Amino acid sequence: MKIPRIHEDLKKLIKKNKVLLIYGPRRVGKTTLLTDFLKRSKLKYKLDSGENILTQEVLSSQNFKKITDYCRGYELLAIDEAHKIPNIGMGLKIIVDHIPQIAVIATGSSSFELAGQIGEPLVGRERTLMMYPISNIELLRYHNQYELVNKLPELLVYGSYPQILTTEDKAEKTQLLNEIVQAYLLKDILELEKVKGSKVLLDLLRLVAFQVGSEVSLTELGTQLALDYKTVARYLDLFEKSFILFNLRGYSRSLRQEVTKKSKYYFYDNGVMNAIISNFNQIEIRNDIGMLWENFLVAERIKKLTYTPIYANTYFWRMWNQKEIDWIEEREGKLFGYEFKYTGNIAKHKAAFMELYPESTVSVINKENYLDFIT
Repeated sequence: MKIPRIHEDLKKLIKKNKVLLIYGPRRVGKTTLLTDFLKRSKLKYKLDSGENILTQEVLSSQNFKKITDYCRGYELLAIDEAHKIPNIGMGLKIIVDHIPQIAVIATGSSSFELAGQIGEPLVGRERTLMMYPISNIELLRYHNQYELVNKLPELLVYGSYPQILTTEDKAEKTQLLNEIVQAYLLKDILELEKVKGSKVLLDLLRLVAFQVGSEVSLTELGTQLALDYKTVARYLDLFEKSFILFNLRGYSRSLRQEVTKKSKYYFYDNGVMNAIISNFNQIEIRNDIGMLWENFLVAERIKKLTYTPIYANTYFWRMWNQKEIDWIEEREGKLFGYEFKYTGNIAKHKAAFMELYPESTVSVINKENYLDFIT
């Protein structure tokens, strides 16, 4: 089974003398997307890897002749794992500025490295494409709504990495997710940020996983791990930039009774979160179904906001008296609040929120209506 990706047709996204940057976590299918497109493409292309030492030498050299000779005569240059190449942004700038009619595609799994090197050199020369684990929007192209709802328990536990979705055996799913966590999840951080070992990173992720949906105190995390506040903040920033965690901040219009300084963290994939805490029990015997549900909805809503023309700033909202709304979207000049409940349809703190923001709306997202919210 091969599930069609939402960006499968890259032809309409590539432009001459522009760079298409494809970001996303490892193992979500960036290389497959690229190679499948190239197989169908009628363009004269060159495919290379940023792990190739010779390619690194050429594209990091900033030598105009060496770089232009490297790709002259091609209509399309495709570089997989581009973040492995030092100064890749400047190398790609030289290509699109000095080789007429060429288009470039570059993939990268670690945004802190790739974006850091590419941002300034490629201003006005690039388009960014985000890829996540497979979304419910994409699954609806393969399943109907009835089938997708029936897959919900599996998605809550095992997530939606392509390799996981195409594997039927649950023991094999568990093994593959553990491999993703152990072999791939922290690879870019360990290689590029010179962090000494993975144990402290996994310990920090484990603590965050048990606090999904709750506000996180960096000081408390540091105390539990014997790390200082700044180190914890740095590691969490690296987790964000390598597409492991999503940081949700508090919303306020500077009213004194609202809490805004702390953040909540969510995993981009439920399967990864469950692998981190070593719990693949089915939802019927889980005591953390609320956490699983909230993480799932946040991850899928992020995908929807990325893949569809909905432009919104996202937050959570809480008052000092513990009244809160799980998810706030600021869009179209209005506030839209959402309470996440696996069962039930009453938003307990709707009145408190709407008293402060009378023009807002608050809805409950449960297992009866969630598909409209995420697809």
